Amino acid sequence: MSQGLSATAVKNLDRKGYLDIDIDPTLDLVAEIQRLKKEKNAIILAHYYQESDIQDIADYIGDSLGLSQKAAKTDADIIVFAGVHFMAETAKMLSPEKKVLLPDLKAGCSLADSCPPPLFRKFKEKHPDHVVVSYINCTAELKTLTDICCTSTNAVQIIESIPKEQPIIFAPDINLGRYLVKKTGRDMLLWNGSCMVHEIFSHEKITKLRMQYPEAELIAHPECEPHLLETADFIGSTTGLLNYTKRSAAKVFIVATEAGILHQMQKASPDKTFIPAPPENTCACNECPHMKRNTLEKLYACMEYELPEIILPQWIIDEGRACIDRMLEISAAAGLVSKD
Repeated sequence: MSQGLSATAVKNLDRKGYLDIDIDPTLDLVAEIQRLKKEKNAIILAHYYQESDIQDIADYIGDSLGLSQKAAKTDADIIVFAGVHFMAETAKMLSPEKKVLLPDLKAGCSLADSCPPPLFRKFKEKHPDHVVVSYINCTAELKTLTDICCTSTNAVQIIESIPKEQPIIFAPDINLGRYLVKKTGRDMLLWNGSCMVHEIFSHEKITKLRMQYPEAELIAHPECEPHLLETADFIGSTTGLLNYTKRSAAKVFIVATEAGILHQMQKASPDKTFIPAPPENTCACNECPHMKRNTLEKLYACMEYELPEIILPQWIIDEGRACIDRMLEISAAAGLVSKD
C-alpha cells in the first residue's frame, strides 16, 4: 500500500488508471500543487494539447521530446508529465534515475496504439534490409525496434541523412510518412498508423471557413491528411505552428491540429484570431480525448501520492534510448533543435 492509500483507491488505480479518491471540493488545487512541487522537488511538464489550467500551472510547456530533454537537465527528483503515456515513457528513458508520474495511465495515444510492437516486429522481419525510422510518437517498446527516431521538426533531415540506396521503413504515422515521401522523394515502406485527431478535419468545412475568412492563413501539422496539407499556407510541428503565428503578418489563422495549442497562441498574440479547424462531425473531435483525461484533480492526486508511476524494464530503457540518441547525433550535426 502506498502512503496510506486505501485498498479501494489502489484497486481503482489498477482498474481506472488514475487515483480515484475523494478530494475536498474547497481545496485550492493550484496552491496545493505548488506546495507539492516545492516539498517533493518536482517539476510539471505540460504538452500543448493539455487543458489551459494545466498549461498555466506547468513549469515547462511544449512538445513531448523537448519537454523530456528539459526535464533531464534539471535537478528535480520527480517529473510529472501532463501528457500521454508514450511521452512519459520518453521522459523516463531520458531520466531513468528520476521518478516519472503520469496523472492518468490510460491517457494513451491513438497513433502510438496503431502500431503494436509484436505486429511491427513481424513486419520488420519481412524486410531485414530496411532501416527503421520511427516518429517519436510511439511506444517505448516500438523504439527498441527502431534504428533512428525522428520528430516532425527534423524528420526531413533524418530521412535525407540516410543513403539513397538504403531502403527505409517509416512508422507509425502514414500521413507524416506520405508528407516525407513528397518532401524527400524517397520511396519508403509506410506503416498504416494515424492520429485520430489529425484525420478528422473536414475539407468541406475548412473550405467554407476560408471563404468566410479570406484573409486567414491555414496552418497544419504534418500528421494531417494529404488533401489538407496540399492547401495549407504553413506546415509544421506544434512548436513550429506556434512560432509561425508569432512572426506572421496575418491576423487570422485556421489551425489544423489539436485545439489545446490555441491557448498558447492566444497568449502570445492577443491581437490575432485563432480558429480551430472543424471536424467532419459535430463532436469535439479536434480535441484529443486521451490528452483531456488529465485534470487538475488527477494532477494533485498523483503528486500527493506519487502514483501512477511509469516503470520501464532496463532493457527497454537501454534499447529504446539508442534510436533517440542516434536522432540527436544527426540533428546536432545538422544544427537542428529536436522538437516534435
